[in-house]
Amino acid sequence: MHNLDTTFAALSDGTRRAILAQLTHGEARLSDLAAPFDMSQTAVSKHVRVLRDAGLLVVEKRGRTRHCRLNAAVMKEASDWLDNYQTFWTRQFDNLAQVLVGQEE
Repeated sequence: MHNLDTTFAALSDGTRRAILAQLTHGEARLSDLAAPFDMSQTAVSKHVRVLRDAGLLVVEKRGRTRHCRLNAAVMKEASDWLDNYQTFWTRQFDNLAQVLVGQEE
């Protein structure tokens, strides 16, 4: 399993999550990823580097431009890890519902 600490650290920043959201629509040039943000392309490049180092996206240089695409496999690993807690919380809420129904009677 990929290093979850690195994945969650990369996902902890709103700008990086927004970049990943853009990439759900398909591959994009770095300059296009930077356009919606009120920051320099260099600053966006730093966010992209964190995401790349975490394995969440792939950067490919084509001529003078860099193209980015989502690597959803790493995100799936994080989602699978979180799913374990979904089961826990569902069980907790089911138990609470049973207690509350018992109090009503």
